[in-house]
Amino acid sequence: MRKLALFLIVPFLILMAACSSDAGTEKKSKEASEKETTVEEKEAVEQEEEEPEFENVYPLTGEPTDEEVDHRAISVMVNNHTRARPQSGLSEADVVYEVLAEGQITRFLALFHSQIPDTIGPVRSARPYYFELAAGYDAVYVYHGASAAINNKVQSSGIDFVNGAKYDNNGWLFMRSNERKAPHNSYLLSDGLDRVLEQKGYDTDMTIEALPFAEESSGEGQAVNDVKITYSERPQETVTYTVDQENGTFLRSSDGQPSNDSNNGERLELENVFIVETNHKIIDNVGRRDVNLTAGGTGYLLQNGKMQEVEWQSENGRILPYKDGEPLAFTPGQTWVNVIPANATVEAN
Repeated sequence: MRKLALFLIVPFLILMAACSSDAGTEKKSKEASEKETTVEEKEAVEQEEEEPEFENVYPLTGEPTDEEVDHRAISVMVNNHTRARPQSGLSEADVVYEVLAEGQITRFLALFHSQIPDTIGPVRSARPYYFELAAGYDAVYVYHGASAAINNKVQSSGIDFVNGAKYDNNGWLFMRSNERKAPHNSYLLSDGLDRVLEQKGYDTDMTIEALPFAEESSGEGQAVNDVKITYSERPQETVTYTVDQENGTFLRSSDGQPSNDSNNGERLELENVFIVETNHKIIDNVGRRDVNLTAGGTGYLLQNGKMQEVEWQSENGRILPYKDGEPLAFTPGQTWVNVIPANATVEAN
């Protein structure tokens, strides 16, 4: 009887163990499924949390920030003579205007707002059409020297300005570099700006009207590898923008050499390049020019690896792109505006 009972008990225990195993497996499977769902939900929540929200947008780059943006823009005349390269600070400029000065050499007006480097330069002398551009942003106009006639024009224009000739190599606002010869060696020290603006009684807080920006471009235009502007063949004065195919930005070169920032070694890389053609007129025997920045005309807008022919118009002192009478937007980031005469050539490859 004990053997029979034992024989009956053993199958029963095996059956019970199997049922228990199936139940355990089912429970583990259910727990794993619930755990997987919980992980997926957690990852989804984390992904939603990873999209940051910013309090402000920089008006001259269209980029979001938690920093305050209601402060003054600073514009600086930067030398582009071959002996002035590589320049300092241009990789951190929000907007740069490149226009011919004397001869076939261009000069830059660099606008700083979202960030300002410690050292900017070399800084060069004033010209009327440059401070007209600065006035379109209510920017403080910083330059180093000018003729008496042009200094008078700056002062009578009503623009807030700082003439580096009055602070030449003073150690806290301007310094002379021993590595270069004058006039290619004067640099602005940005740490001294608050001090000089306070001394001159200029406003430092200001709401700046934003440039037009859009996250999504129109998609129009032809894909390009590089775009070359020839200001002069003899002497050679060229600017080339080569597309970074990975992100659609434009890498700048001068006379075939990469344009780098002496401060940090970075290549000048731009989200927007705006080439505008306008009338240039020689006004004296030195080769100084009058450049028409208000008439409007033909232009080329480069963004997202493409180039399209557009028009330009002047609005409150700013040069802006239009097409078929409708305004166009810039891509968020840095913008370089090349102002060219009618005899300059623009080639796209």
